[in-house]
Amino acid sequence: MHLASLIRAKESDLKRVNHSSSRARAIASEQEATGMPQLDFCCRILVLGKTGVGKSATINSIFGQAKTTTGAFQPATNCIQEVVGNVNGLNLTFIDTPGFLPSSTNNMKRNKRVMLSIKRFIRKSSPDIVLFFERLDFINAGYVDFPLLKLVTEVFGSAIWFNTIIVMTHSSSAIPEGPDGYTFNYESYISYCTNIVQQHIQQAVFDSKVENPVLLVENHSRCPQNIMGEKILPNGQVWRSQLLLFCICTKVLGDVNSLLKFQNSVELGPLNSPRIPSMPHLLSSLLRHRLVSNLSGTDDEIEEILLSDKKEEDEYDQLPSIRVLTKSQFEKLPEPLKKDYLDEMDYRETLYLKKQLKEDYQRRKEKLLSTDKKFLNGDNPDDQQAPTEPVLLPDMAVPASFDSDCHSHRYRCLVSDDQLLVRPVLDLQGWDHDVGFDGINLETTTEIKKNVYASVVGQMNKNKQDFSIQSECTAAYVDPLGPTYSMGVDVQSSGKDFICTVHSNTKLKNIKHNIADCGVSLTSFAKKYYVGAKLEDTVFVGKRLKFVLNAGRMEGAGQMAYGGSFEANLRGEDYPVRNDNVSLTMTVLSFNKEMVLSGSLQSEFRLSRSSKASVSANLNSRKMGQICIKISSSEHLQIASVAILSIWKFLSRRKETKNLVKEVMD
Repeated sequence: MHLASLIRAKESDLKRVNHSSSRARAIASEQEATGMPQLDFCCRILVLGKTGVGKSATINSIFGQAKTTTGAFQPATNCIQEVVGNVNGLNLTFIDTPGFLPSSTNNMKRNKRVMLSIKRFIRKSSPDIVLFFERLDFINAGYVDFPLLKLVTEVFGSAIWFNTIIVMTHSSSAIPEGPDGYTFNYESYISYCTNIVQQHIQQAVFDSKVENPVLLVENHSRCPQNIMGEKILPNGQVWRSQLLLFCICTKVLGDVNSLLKFQNSVELGPLNSPRIPSMPHLLSSLLRHRLVSNLSGTDDEIEEILLSDKKEEDEYDQLPSIRVLTKSQFEKLPEPLKKDYLDEMDYRETLYLKKQLKEDYQRRKEKLLSTDKKFLNGDNPDDQQAPTEPVLLPDMAVPASFDSDCHSHRYRCLVSDDQLLVRPVLDLQGWDHDVGFDGINLETTTEIKKNVYASVVGQMNKNKQDFSIQSECTAAYVDPLGPTYSMGVDVQSSGKDFICTVHSNTKLKNIKHNIADCGVSLTSFAKKYYVGAKLEDTVFVGKRLKFVLNAGRMEGAGQMAYGGSFEANLRGEDYPVRNDNVSLTMTVLSFNKEMVLSGSLQSEFRLSRSSKASVSANLNSRKMGQICIKISSSEHLQIASVAILSIWKFLSRRKETKNLVKEVMD
């Protein structure tokens, strides 16, 4: 408080502050040595919560005597009353209130009447602290007290949560089992319940920055006690002194805020001032490689590989014929011959897919050339236009299944050109295991004029709480022998606002095995504008090695960020039929006079004919990073080994939990 007074007086005498602090410690030591110090400290505490959560019982436990009436099976507090007492030299005044009823249509009217009466009572003398009570053993995934929390916010205002402490009663109750069958760890269970209540409060206030302290309380007469006779929790914490300490700290911080007039600190809720987007995020979006959609069906990288293989003789046609065995015939083969047979079939499949890809590319090229000749001869190509050839869509992501076989083949379909493609979007981290789709994706590409293409890609996601839209609209002019010019508009929702980006790119292919790209962008968000520019160059070395170097800069709203990256990508021998690759990326980013260096490694490869592996790792100069390893297999034996490993891990963790509980009981 003395330091706050100096700040308010615009003084910064550090010696005075240290002298005052040392003097206060000396006085406190003298008073504690002679006995209980007499503190001139008063605190008014408002108690809120549902009926039966233990509000009155907690007040009695703090004072160490029955100050209020309690009841286990019926409401004990029917009117608002003040409970005054002295605890360890502190003058405390508790405003005990009637409990709220569970959320329902009829109870909400009664709860609102109670809240309005409490608001009238505290209008003359506002409380310093608010204790909001919840029962720890009643909190689970089906916690439905959001309407009650929202009503509290509407009646008392969102500022009430600024000085609110969440009190969890019945904290020594039995901990339930988790979804995997073993008992929660005590600290993990407390964190889980706290997060549920805190998320509901944040939703009621419309502010994700609200963080309320949480206190654990146990008022049962059989609660364990230490040698001083104080009730302790399963984690060994003395809750009574902890609650008093939290109340004192909250009271002092509230007085400091009032003294320094920190008005913005109590303004909770949705921000009225415009938000500022992240400059590093805008820069990374600008540097992202954009593919220009066209009806030729190939991108520049695959086209480069196919052109290099164009003059090579097709190996598939030179292969001798092979007899395809049935399942019974294959089972009769010895093990070495089984392996040789599968290797041969896998090799032939790879060559066949390569041949199909080349033929499809040649067919599309010939179609474009014939169209160009008709335009040069003055013929109308629409008069003799052949029906468009259907194209097989790539397999879509489907919800996870316990079946060893993938069911994506059930959703395969053919589409023709100039057709709107609509597909569901799978949420891999969603709660619904059976139906994991929570959005719709729309795609379409059409040729407006000769060599002029337009594409529209949009995605809409909707769950019980959030709704988001993303769309990318691009128009491009593709010169088969020259540059490619493109311009597009991207729109993305951000809360109740929209981020709109207009970008333009020019791609040059004047040099063989080299593609240069330059682009500019203009982003509008919350009535602020951000301008960016980038340069990118891609070099192909043979068919397998690719180097990408880019650099860019983003500026706007008085901020500036610049950076770049270097990527080396080594593909497998069978690319693009097989997507085996290893990619190493180095990135540098500078923002607010701070530079961050990072590196990442990504790799995809086949372990065998029936299993794949994916490895990704990254590390930056802030000593932060992560590593992720994924392995997928369709072999029943490997799936069974994973199940055995999971069961063994579950049994070992359950045994450790039992031993820990036994040690605590001892």
